[in-house]
Amino acid sequence: MSLVCGLPLLECVYCLACARWAWKRCLHTAGHDSETWGHASAGEFEPVPRICRYILSVYEEDLRHPLWEPPGGYGINPDWLILRKDYADTRGQAPPYILYVDHDHADIVLAFRGLNLAKESDYAVLLDNRLGKRKFDGGYVHNGLLKAAGWVLDAECEVLKELVEKYPNYTLTFAGHSLGSGVAALLTMVAVRNLDKLGNIERKRVRCYAIAPARCMSLNLAVRYADVINSVVLQDDFLPRTATPLEDIFKSLFCLPCLLCLRCMRDTCIPEEKMLKDPRRLYAPGRLYHIVERKPFKMGRFPPVVRTAVPVDGRFEHIVLSCNATSDHAIVWIEREAQRALDLMFEKDHIMEIPVKQRMERQETIVKEHTEEYKAALKRAVTLDVPHAYAPSQYGTFDEQEEGQDPYKSDGATSAGSSKREKKSESWDVLIERLFDKDESGHRIFKKSQHQED
Repeated sequence: MSLVCGLPLLECVYCLACARWAWKRCLHTAGHDSETWGHASAGEFEPVPRICRYILSVYEEDLRHPLWEPPGGYGINPDWLILRKDYADTRGQAPPYILYVDHDHADIVLAFRGLNLAKESDYAVLLDNRLGKRKFDGGYVHNGLLKAAGWVLDAECEVLKELVEKYPNYTLTFAGHSLGSGVAALLTMVAVRNLDKLGNIERKRVRCYAIAPARCMSLNLAVRYADVINSVVLQDDFLPRTATPLEDIFKSLFCLPCLLCLRCMRDTCIPEEKMLKDPRRLYAPGRLYHIVERKPFKMGRFPPVVRTAVPVDGRFEHIVLSCNATSDHAIVWIEREAQRALDLMFEKDHIMEIPVKQRMERQETIVKEHTEEYKAALKRAVTLDVPHAYAPSQYGTFDEQEEGQDPYKSDGATSAGSSKREKKSESWDVLIERLFDKDESGHRIFKKSQHQED
C-alpha cells in the first residue's frame, strides 16, 4: 500500500516524530527553563559560592597543605574543622564528607563530595534503586541515597546535637555536589522530621544546598521541603534534567546515547500533566537557583544571571542538547560562575547605594515573597492533582485531607492534620533499625531487600 500511495506511511510517521523531537530539543535552551522565574538577591545567594568551596575542600587530604585550592583559597580555618571522613572511614556506605564550624558566618556545615568515578561503592549507592522501591513521608525517594543518609545520621547525630546545643544561634547546613547532593537532601528530610534528635533545633535553622542536584525525590516531596532545601543548577547541567533512572544510565554505558535519545523522544511525547501525576518519578529537590550565562545562538559566556523559583510544572523536564551539558556539572565551574554572579549582585547593590534600613526591608520583603511563592507552589501541586499533594500548612508540609474538608484550609483543620501526621511519622531510631542490621562485631550493615534475597 505504501508503494501505491507513493508515500511510505510508517517512515513518514517516524520522521514526523523525530522532527518534532528535534524541533523541541534544538530550539529549547537552558534559559527557557527559568525564563519566567524571578531574580535571586545577593543576600539569599551569598552562601552558595562559599558552600561550593567547602565541598571542594573535601577532595583535599590535608587542608593545611592544599593542592587544588581555587583562587582565594577555600575560606576554611583548619582549626575549626571538627572531623573529616574518607572512604576508609565510611566503608563505602556514603561519600566522603567534612564537618566544619564556620564561626565567621555562624554556621555548622556538613559537606559531601560528588561521585568518584573510580569507586565501586559510589556506583553501588546509585544503582541501589528502582522505580517505586522506597516510599518515604508520603512520596518516593532514591533508595541508595536514603540509606547513605541514614548511615551518616546514625554516625554523626550525637556530634551534631552537641554542636547545635553548644552554638544555639548557628544554622545547620547540609551540602553536597552530584551524588553528595542527593545524600545531603535526604539527610535534611530525615533530620527535619526528627528535630528532637538534634536537640529540638528549630526548622528554620536547618537548610540544605544541593549543588548540581541528582533527581532524588518525588514531586510532592521536592515542593514540600522547598523551605529548607535549595538546589543550584548551572546553565545546561544534564543531571537535574535526566529523567532516565541513574541505574539505567550506568548499566547502559555502552549504548548511553541511544538510551538517552529514546528516553528523550518518549518523554517528549508524554503529556506533562501525566508525568507530574506519576508519584514514582523523581525530581531535583527544593527551591531551584538557575545560573544562566549563555544565550541561544551566541558564542561565549555572558555575565551570569541567577533566577530562582519553586516550580511545580516545568521543573527541568527537558534535556538540553549542548556541548556544555557535562562541563556545567563540574563543581569547579559552578563555584566560579556562582562567585561571578554574586560579585555582580554586590556591585549592582553598591552602585544603587541602598541604605542599610532599606536593605533590611528588602530582605524582609524577599522572605515574604519566598513564603508566598512556596505556598503557591504547594497549591499548584494540589491543582495538578499531584499524588499526596494536600493543603499547605505553616510548617511547610502536606496535610492529610479528611472527608469533606476544604483542601486549602489552614487553620484548625491543618493543626489536626499535623498532629495526626506526627503520630504516623517514622522516628529516627525506627528508620535506622529498618535500614540496618548489626553483624557479629556490632557494626551496622545494610539490610538486604526482599528483591536481593530472592
